[in-house]
Amino acid sequence: MPTDYRPTVFLPRTDFPMRGDLPKREPPILARWEAMDLYRRLREASRGRQKFVLHDGPPYANGEIHLGTALNKILKDVVNRSQQMLGKDAPYVPGWDCHGLPIEWIIEEQYRAKNQSKDSVPIDQFRRECREFAAYWIEAQKRDFKRLGVIGDWENPYTTMANSAEAQIVREIGKFLVNGSLYRGSKPVLWSVVEQTALAEAEVEYHDHRSTTVWVRFPVVRAERPALAGAAALIWTTTPWTLPGNRAIAFNPALDYLVIRVDRLAEGSRARLGETLVVTEPLVQEVAARARIEAHSVLDRFSGRALTGTVTRHPLFGQGYDFDVPLLAAGFVEADQGTGLVHIAPGHGADDFELGQANGLPVPETVGPDGVYLAQVPLFAGHAVYRPDGKPGDANDAVIAAIEAAGGLLARATLVHSYPHSWRSKAPLIFRNTPQWFISMEMNGLRQKALDAIAETHWIPPQGRNRIEAMVESRPDWCVSRQRAWGVPIAVFTHRETGEPLRDPAVVERIAAAVERAGADIWFGADPAQFLGNAYDAAEWEKVTDIVEVWFDSGSTHAFVLEQRPELRWPADLYLEGSDQHRGWFQSSLIEACETRGRAPYEAVLTHGFFLDEEGRKASKSLGNVIAPQEIIQQSGADILRLWVVGSDYTEDIRIGPEILKRHSDVYRRLRNTLRYLLGALDGFSAVEAVGYEAMPELERWVLHRLAELDRLVREAVEAFDFHGMFTALHNFCAVDLSAFYFDIRKDRLYCDAPDDVRRRAARTVLDRCFDCLVRWLAPVTCFTAEEAWLARHGDAAGRSVHLELFPDVPAAWHDEALGERWERLREVRRVVTGALELERGAKRLGSSLQAAVELFVPDGLIDLLRDADIAELCITSAGTVRPGPVPDDAFMLPEFGDVGVRISAAPGDRCERCWRILPEVGQVPDHSDLCRRCAAVVDRSTVPTSAG
Repeated sequence: MPTDYRPTVFLPRTDFPMRGDLPKREPPILARWEAMDLYRRLREASRGRQKFVLHDGPPYANGEIHLGTALNKILKDVVNRSQQMLGKDAPYVPGWDCHGLPIEWIIEEQYRAKNQSKDSVPIDQFRRECREFAAYWIEAQKRDFKRLGVIGDWENPYTTMANSAEAQIVREIGKFLVNGSLYRGSKPVLWSVVEQTALAEAEVEYHDHRSTTVWVRFPVVRAERPALAGAAALIWTTTPWTLPGNRAIAFNPALDYLVIRVDRLAEGSRARLGETLVVTEPLVQEVAARARIEAHSVLDRFSGRALTGTVTRHPLFGQGYDFDVPLLAAGFVEADQGTGLVHIAPGHGADDFELGQANGLPVPETVGPDGVYLAQVPLFAGHAVYRPDGKPGDANDAVIAAIEAAGGLLARATLVHSYPHSWRSKAPLIFRNTPQWFISMEMNGLRQKALDAIAETHWIPPQGRNRIEAMVESRPDWCVSRQRAWGVPIAVFTHRETGEPLRDPAVVERIAAAVERAGADIWFGADPAQFLGNAYDAAEWEKVTDIVEVWFDSGSTHAFVLEQRPELRWPADLYLEGSDQHRGWFQSSLIEACETRGRAPYEAVLTHGFFLDEEGRKASKSLGNVIAPQEIIQQSGADILRLWVVGSDYTEDIRIGPEILKRHSDVYRRLRNTLRYLLGALDGFSAVEAVGYEAMPELERWVLHRLAELDRLVREAVEAFDFHGMFTALHNFCAVDLSAFYFDIRKDRLYCDAPDDVRRRAARTVLDRCFDCLVRWLAPVTCFTAEEAWLARHGDAAGRSVHLELFPDVPAAWHDEALGERWERLREVRRVVTGALELERGAKRLGSSLQAAVELFVPDGLIDLLRDADIAELCITSAGTVRPGPVPDDAFMLPEFGDVGVRISAAPGDRCERCWRILPEVGQVPDHSDLCRRCAAVVDRSTVPTSAG
């Protein structure tokens, strides 16, 4: 009967399961962290260390979290956990944005469903319902963020609707008031006729929109150039409804213009034979095609500068539009489409307004807050631009019909183009001139302060600086008022006669103190005298009822979070959000802090992309490609989502879908199996067994060298926030360096050598170091799995956690560049042997690699490299020899390693029934006819092992 030697082999043993089963294993780990109050323990453990403060950009409290918010929170958690393990104190105070239109709109819809208007509801009741709605979703989102493994001060988050936050927002807007940079002005702003409020650019989405476009004649009435007499300046617009607000035409002095005469017409043309038109030269052919002009003559060609001083009249002259329409020079006029002459309505566009202001044009008010022409508008009073449901009204049709009847319409068409829409109602927006409160970008040098602060900030990736710099350079004054009910009031008094705001810091503080006691609701119900005190007569002053836009709320969080929470500090080390926040939170925080504190509230800014489906499309319910993070957690676990975040280049848009998640699940299995193998091979290991560095074989010292390289890489990556690069390196180390190389080679020694053999002890010592490094380096990413593995190795004693540890202290002496280069070359040689073995297996001439003997043919330069190498051990064969000289014709070669050849033959001898190597010595050992000498010695000394130790 053959002897069963399996009980004498030291196979790995561990209770750490192969299957992650994360949806079941993660919740108990989460409960354990809560029971031990891990966040508080971290604060205690890191007291006195250098602080690292990532300030949480507040998500909006109005619904379930989605993959975008999950990505953001996971990335923040990876940053904080890694900084903590780097040896810093990294507190994290999560927060929520609570005010604003999205919540107010939902509460309004609930009233509309009951056929009630919000205006019929007492404002304190309406605001209370908004507050309760936000509070509900804060708790719902908090639950999901915690389930993602995000650690923070969840018991004490910040919210913009807390009394203390609202009071500080009042103080912050008061600083702008007192220093003169907050003013009330009438400018065109993006306006939603559905929500009946102004919107900031950051609250605007751009979608395709079908517009009616028109080419309209403006007859020239005065001009210095003779050819212009009797001609018509031809404009083109995608918003015909703005033509009642026209007060000028813009031209570009750098463009060339023509006066053309119409010589022949196609059927259906609105042009007139012999009429003369002014158009920029590059667009003449397009205009002729649109107007169905078959032939024309050029009567004059001139630079745009020659149009200076030209005056036209409105096409509806004599019907209430009896005023001059001058031609004005403007650099924003382009020759890519249209006519090169731009109709200017100062009340309906930012460029139009600025050009009008520079030239003293009036700013007519034509459209009311409901999108309907006002009573004073000739011909069109009562016509709607857009209806309350966001559908087009009849204003365009009415204007076009009137202009056509007056002989001003040359052509019309439709155009599908990108157009601003409300992010909430999804309805198209209009530019509308309306009184609003603005923060001046020029007063007190605010724009330059902001640009200087941008230059002093570290932007990750670097192109983020260019993006926000361009935005700040060109942004108009900041419109901070909204005509809504749910938010912090612009707590300002204006004089009833002069309209001037009261700029008294004592009044500002009196209001802020009241808000701190009772919340911002007090502004809407309290007697003004309560705030004005004895210094002012309340009858002379009027309360402003507008609210502050929510970007000012969130832009002020640095003031009531960083400055007021003792565990934090100002400025923050890092702000981290999606790239859309260059025009949102990053910018509002920058402008607010630069004006009130003279610098940015952050040292560095990291931006990530957005998630797309596997085909690179944006997530959309209509496309059916939306995946909820809760669904992924339920099916695969939070650690898979966390791997997706760092396993992708998050500085770009990130793709996700079933196949991508499957790939990350495969990556996770490789990592888990690496940890499982390490745990199994270390069963019973203790410090007594450890071997010093000097006594280790060269291969073990090479692994320690790799750990030293990775230690340097991990630390640099954490400081640079390059977690994608860090994780890629760690995964490759596990999959390539360990599993496919070191583990493969050392299995024989670990399983078959004697427990006290110094070579086996050295291997186990290295495995212990590998586990200790890997489980800590992976902890910020796969936080649940790292904890599970750590407890499997060190015991589940109360209060123990890998997250209370620091990154390992890797000795500098382990780093050996020459050793690393030597083993890189040895691995190249091994790859040639592996290729030859695979060829033999494929041809059915070989089963296990242990059946093989290897002959290596190498050039003289490699002889010294291989002199001390155990080729059989390196290549997992039973015999191996190295021969100098040329490669024989029958040897196997790889093209990339053309100077190395391999010949495979059957290993001489018989198989050892314990280690399965084929050796001549098998059958020569007394009393052990089926064992090699090594295995016979181990069997003689041992009983059946009870552990791998």
